[in-house]
Amino acid sequence: MNIQTVTVIGATGTMGANVAGIFASFGNAKVFCVGRDIEKVRNTIPRIIASVRADSIADNLVPADYTMLDKCVRESDLIFESTSENIQVKKEIARLVSQSINEHAITCTGTSGLSIHEISRCYPEEVRKRFFGVHMFNPPYSLSLCELISTEATSETVKNELREYLEKKLLRTVVEVKDSPAFLGNRIGFMFINEAMQYAEKYKDSGGIDYIDAILGSFSGRSMPPLLTADFVGLDVHKAIVDNIHNNTDDYANDSFTLPEFVQTLIDNGALGRKKGEGLYKTFYYENGLKRKTVLDLNSEVYRDKIKYVFPFSERMKRHISEGDYMLAFEALINNHSQEAEICLSFLLKFIIYAVYAADKIGDGIDAADDVMAAGFNWCPPLALYEALSQVADVRDLIRERTELYSVVDVDRLLEKMVPSKYDFRKFFKTGRQ
Repeated sequence: MNIQTVTVIGATGTMGANVAGIFASFGNAKVFCVGRDIEKVRNTIPRIIASVRADSIADNLVPADYTMLDKCVRESDLIFESTSENIQVKKEIARLVSQSINEHAITCTGTSGLSIHEISRCYPEEVRKRFFGVHMFNPPYSLSLCELISTEATSETVKNELREYLEKKLLRTVVEVKDSPAFLGNRIGFMFINEAMQYAEKYKDSGGIDYIDAILGSFSGRSMPPLLTADFVGLDVHKAIVDNIHNNTDDYANDSFTLPEFVQTLIDNGALGRKKGEGLYKTFYYENGLKRKTVLDLNSEVYRDKIKYVFPFSERMKRHISEGDYMLAFEALINNHSQEAEICLSFLLKFIIYAVYAADKIGDGIDAADDVMAAGFNWCPPLALYEALSQVADVRDLIRERTELYSVVDVDRLLEKMVPSKYDFRKFFKTGRQ
């Protein structure tokens, strides 16, 4: 597949800008960066360059606005729509693109979970063969996952060529998934994150937000704690993802996608997370250069200083991880029956089972669960985590004794589907920030 020219629609948004950088750098393509205000697009170009750390791509980036869309689309080999997560907006863009797209060009939506089939119906039948969902993860320079979604009209030949381009040219970890709400990576990841929010509310008298993040820190196999991740993603984006899953799916974990009221209140008040300067966390900056990291206290509803929690189980885990003795680290988790250790272990066990359950329904194989979590979230993938825990305990017994999963899902059937992981679990367990 020879992609020389690309149009990115919505290039001033965070994801649109980052994707434009990927096409311009890894793909060495000329990229029309389309936004509603061409001055805003011009001001975004430095951010695009910085996102891939390559000044050399400047000549590849061409600012454009919607008055130039017809020309941009006609000249492009690939059109990538990266507008707001609104199905009506994306349908309107599809109708505009369909008026100008040439007979060989591919068109894609970067939606993080809206219906690809529904958007496809805005294109003429011939164009539908070349329309795909191409969901990259943020920031794509660091996270290589790319979920590829087809429709019933998709040309297998074009799909295979596009997959090869994404893998070989753009260096993406491509996972083909079904057209299901939030697809696979976010389905698994945001179950974990949203349930962590629910636990923050449940345990607000113990500390709430930073308490749960301390329990599920980097020593538990993720590069960033779950609630800090939600602040990074944006609470409005988080809400859009979990609401979509909660309203349009009906599996055993559906209640895990119910957004807590305190998160809705923050969204209503415009406290959307890092992009707005406050959300679950807030950093105060002072004239003398000092900064103060705070967290929302769910009881008082005001920001307070983060607490440096010290849990015996996590301190032991960190010590053993730093010494390279991961088996002793997992034993320290399993054999400690404190409230905090029980919460941490139950989250890891539920993560394994839901990941396999979701991959069985949505992915192109059980091992897709590993790819989406490793390459999309930089979390220890579920199959690798299962193998790690299995070295020190019977995971079936742990699930039966430490969770209620056996009462809601066929755990044994899911565990029988387990395959060896291609990932080394050790790289994901760190002793750094909580």
